Amino acid sequence: MLRKKTNGAPRHTSRTGLLSDIKEATVDRRAFLRGSGLAIGGLAAISATGGTVTPATAATAASGAIETIKTVCTHCSVGCTVLAEVQGGVWTGQEPGWDSPFNLGAHCAKGAAVREHAHGERRLKYPMKKEGGEWKRISWEQAIDEIGDGMMQIREESGPDSVYWLGSAKHNNEQAYLFRKFAAYWGTNNVDHQARICHSTTVAGVANTWGYGAMTNSYNDIHKSKAIFIIGGNPAEAHPVSLLHVLKGKEENNAPLIVCDPRFTRTAAHADEYVRFRPGTDVALVWGILWHIFENGWEDKEFIRTRVWGMDQIRDEVANWTPEEVERVTGAPGEQLRRVAFTLVNNRPGTVIWCMGGTQHTNGNNNTRAYCVLQLALGNMGVAGGGTNIFRGHDNVQGATDLGVLSHTLPGYYGLSAGAWAHWARVWDEDLDWLKGQFQATKDAEGKDASLMNLTGIPVSRWIDGVLEDPANTDQPDKVRAMVLWGHAPNSQTRMKEMKTAMEQLDMMVVIDPYPTVSAVMQDRTDGVYLLPACTQFETRGSVTASNRSIQWRDKVVEPLFESLPDHVIIAKFANKFGFGDRLLRNIEMEDAETPNVESITREFNRGMWTVGYTGQSPERIKKHMANQHTFDRTTLRANGGPADGDYYGMPWPCWGTPEMNHPGTPNLYDMSKPVSEGGLTFRARFGVERDGDNLLAEGVYSANSEIQDGYPEFTYQMLVDLGWDGDLTDEERQSIARVAGIVTQNVIENEVGNSDDGDNQDGITSPSGNQASNEEVGEQSMSPFPSDFNERAAGVNWKTDLSGGIQRVAIAHECAPFGNAKARAVVWTFPDPVPIHREPLYTNRRDLVADYPTYEDRKFYRLPTMYASIQERDFSEGFPIILTSGRLVEYEGGGDETRSNPWLAELQQDMFVEINPRDANNLGVRDGAQVWVEGPESGKVKVMAMVTERVGEGVAFMPFHFGGHMEGVDLRDKYPEGADPYVLGESTNTAQTYGYDSVTQMQETKATLCKISVA
Repeated sequence: MLRKKTNGAPRHTSRTGLLSDIKEATVDRRAFLRGSGLAIGGLAAISATGGTVTPATAATAASGAIETIKTVCTHCSVGCTVLAEVQGGVWTGQEPGWDSPFNLGAHCAKGAAVREHAHGERRLKYPMKKEGGEWKRISWEQAIDEIGDGMMQIREESGPDSVYWLGSAKHNNEQAYLFRKFAAYWGTNNVDHQARICHSTTVAGVANTWGYGAMTNSYNDIHKSKAIFIIGGNPAEAHPVSLLHVLKGKEENNAPLIVCDPRFTRTAAHADEYVRFRPGTDVALVWGILWHIFENGWEDKEFIRTRVWGMDQIRDEVANWTPEEVERVTGAPGEQLRRVAFTLVNNRPGTVIWCMGGTQHTNGNNNTRAYCVLQLALGNMGVAGGGTNIFRGHDNVQGATDLGVLSHTLPGYYGLSAGAWAHWARVWDEDLDWLKGQFQATKDAEGKDASLMNLTGIPVSRWIDGVLEDPANTDQPDKVRAMVLWGHAPNSQTRMKEMKTAMEQLDMMVVIDPYPTVSAVMQDRTDGVYLLPACTQFETRGSVTASNRSIQWRDKVVEPLFESLPDHVIIAKFANKFGFGDRLLRNIEMEDAETPNVESITREFNRGMWTVGYTGQSPERIKKHMANQHTFDRTTLRANGGPADGDYYGMPWPCWGTPEMNHPGTPNLYDMSKPVSEGGLTFRARFGVERDGDNLLAEGVYSANSEIQDGYPEFTYQMLVDLGWDGDLTDEERQSIARVAGIVTQNVIENEVGNSDDGDNQDGITSPSGNQASNEEVGEQSMSPFPSDFNERAAGVNWKTDLSGGIQRVAIAHECAPFGNAKARAVVWTFPDPVPIHREPLYTNRRDLVADYPTYEDRKFYRLPTMYASIQERDFSEGFPIILTSGRLVEYEGGGDETRSNPWLAELQQDMFVEINPRDANNLGVRDGAQVWVEGPESGKVKVMAMVTERVGEGVAFMPFHFGGHMEGVDLRDKYPEGADPYVLGESTNTAQTYGYDSVTQMQETKATLCKISVA
């Protein structure tokens, strides 16, 4: 495979070791793949690097029975099917899934090389710990005992919140759900995963606009788009297969492709219109486009009247963004933005696509809401070819988010209110008082006792401050003393120098991953570090949720290799060690003492996730879709005949009711042209029925065949009574509602119909006290079935808390959306900026704009003090004149530990680099290919190779974020466990990246900071 130089760095070779061995042999392509184990990506790598393949003899072809197993790629969120070819228990080859409606027989470089992740020689092979500065092999039993004993001691001394359980978007849905449940049983909300630092601002912004914080349509639906607007996204490299769908829409519909990005990306190369703008000015850019739309009366006035609330306030703000002011702030010419506006208006429906270029900002929630408002103004929502197509980064980042691996919510976005905990306690058959007893108490702002059970935890973006910050300044009793990094690459986070300090101050650090990650080497600890080998997702089974909300099933390809274990087995081991395994797994079937049955876990979350409709996708239905992919239409995703006739592929959530209801799933959110029973929907009534005397419900519009032909609030039992539909409930459903009603107190019954009274909280916003906003209080009462006051006591039970699904079933039987029919909310009154506004980045070289567009005042939320103005008021622009941004490469994914350990991918990109504009390079005396220092204003610096290119504009530099293993010019290869070092190492851009967090979700700022560049 890759050869290494004597200094430990891999080098380019014209012929790999494998190819040298083949020499003059002959073989056909398919037999060669089977016999050698080479994947398509390997062949692509050979071609790209000048290697050669010569045919082998037929005698070298693989022999024996070959089993084909269907699985799903573990990179990005398209959800490509992989056909694994297994012989004698060994994964010998792979093909792309030709029947999959997502990838249609295509793979990107990463997907074509996934076989190597499963059997990669650089994997962790057994549990290890660092002792006296050396890595030592230990058993699983010793690891669980030592880690467990240490954590129990920390818990006793400092409370459960001093152990931080960092989860993963790499878990399947079942593992993600069990992980969040495990954290609840441990007694902490200090639990989070990668979504916090990739799309948390999307979830907050989008959910607070029209109800759900997810991709509204699908990759396939772009086939119907008449215009395609991409901002802050580079799907050609980040989600390559998605570009097939983009280009199909572009070519078949002659749809203009507009790409707005500070960098001329590979996606921008396909654009009909490329708009270069200054990093961190998305709101100004979008308002500049909308200015032309409003100025010319091009908005969809009827759509706004009937389905949008607050557009007049938006119009007032947009009026300030004249072409001259937009160009002053963004750099984009007014005439070009007029052309963009004209194009969008005359090519409807159009879709808007964004990624982390739009989300990773201190005002990221403003950006995502501005994108949404643009689509509302154009009337592009709830229609095929329209919507907001939000491309997610990891293979199950959508699912892990839905399943609640977050510090501000429980599974299904139920929040952390008393009502939310009561709901999940009912699902788990758990004693609510016992759960409460697992959590520590603290003092609220008024000095009263408050349970940390109802307080948002520390987000992953800020865990280092949980270690370094004085507890007197935080909302938890003690510091974070133990860190569990479970499927998470730390080099994907900013402020890495401070992270190194935080790691060294921990009592204990545990890394659970198929590969050791940069965690193993970036700190100078000599003791107290444990590496536990989790198996890959190809060595287990379970469901994963693609970006379009479709759920797919991965079958196990091979048994776990070496001493690795599946994540749900490791969770069970820890639960048993901590003494609550029997409670955690009480309703989950067990295959042995420490192996929960995956399908049984699916059924458990099916019983509880009514909010987002994760209730209708039983394991059997998901598997049926995977087995019959060929029956689904490649554009609409609907099955045309066959066993799943009428279903949409993967039953994209919400898939309402129980599996027996056989709801087909919802392909396009908020599409009123279809009945709800056939996948149609309205905008969700999450925000009450009126605001300041204005109606928040839809005006005279409704989904097809709806028996309520106007706007209406969310469904409760009382609403069924008022409509005379309560008689449609079965006795069994009524009994289930009675059990729920037995623990609901009067304040919920009296609450205004239409409020989110179960604590459902996709925005992560807290009340002034710091507790999750809630309208429920929970008490224990007993109740006999159907007493005389049944209707009164059951009035407040709603579509989210009814475990029978009866309320949903009855609503849909009358073709009504269980969550109501409301207007989208263009103004979010609960956010720091109700109307999205431009705010300058914390580190900005445009000091002339700070006075006009200042950042926020310093504030405290998510348990921690957060700086804004105190940073921005300092001028760093003279010493650090260049804007620094970051992004993805096609070859690598995330922190890069897996992909840089893959020989075929490592061969393609062996150097970490910084892109510099030729004018800047010449002024700095930097030559292409030279080594340079890139230094941030917070003292972190990296030594990388210069790539002089006009991809970036003058005054802007770009670095990819997939590298690690070097730290400020020092090669750390010798610190890895022997044989577990990735082939390619490099500096992390995040060593030079700086402080900065979104005002709603604590999303990190990685797209608009400052740096200086000098010759190394």
